[in-house]
Amino acid sequence: MPRGPRLRLPGVPLHIVQRGNNRAACFFGDSDFAFYLNQLRVLAVRFECSIHAYVLMTNHVHLLLTPTAPDGVSLLMKHLSQRYVQYVNKIHSRTGTLWEGRYKSCLTQSEFYVLACYRYIELNPVRARMVDHPRQYHWSSHASNAGGSASPILTPHPEYLRLGRTDADRRAAYLALFRGMGDGAAEAESARRIREATSGSAALGDSSFRTQVAVALGLRTRPGQPGRPRRPGLSPIGETRSD
Repeated sequence: MPRGPRLRLPGVPLHIVQRGNNRAACFFGDSDFAFYLNQLRVLAVRFECSIHAYVLMTNHVHLLLTPTAPDGVSLLMKHLSQRYVQYVNKIHSRTGTLWEGRYKSCLTQSEFYVLACYRYIELNPVRARMVDHPRQYHWSSHASNAGGSASPILTPHPEYLRLGRTDADRRAAYLALFRGMGDGAAEAESARRIREATSGSAALGDSSFRTQVAVALGLRTRPGQPGRPRRPGLSPIGETRSD
């Protein structure tokens, strides 16, 4: 089946997920995490992508970023993936692929959804029951976004900057977003929508945002159904429809 086109627009945030092949480990020690982040820092500058949030899990990666150029994200992920695989294969005496196919991504509406993605990304270690609070996980952006630790990788998104007038105010407001630690129906629904949009390479936002993206790119903005498209006039079980 041919690959579907990605939704990409300069200046629009993108949530990215890349998983290890067969969901196997892709990071094997602290030096691996550190190498990946160093390459992310270098290549984000080279390809003009602003990194807002990230988490490196044992077998997958989440990034929230905004590109300046139309092909910035593709070039960033291509070179980052290649460099990291070459490094891992050399250091750990292995061969072959490391990543599971293409990375998944979704365009993200700034209003309402960008901060939800920040939170979703940094709560990954909590949902995986690796830590009790995101501040306890070293390989994520939480220490910078919530704690103020200096980061050469991160560029705050405008929605983050609107959280307060000072750095201290913004950090306090951001940390308040993590109260409840992902519990509740609303949180579960938000996480579901983010996962669904990312897996389907769709647009995460309200109907107005999806329409704007569809018009700008001439592509669908909702997750599609797997398999071949249905033939007109047939129901899902193959019977002729009356309407």
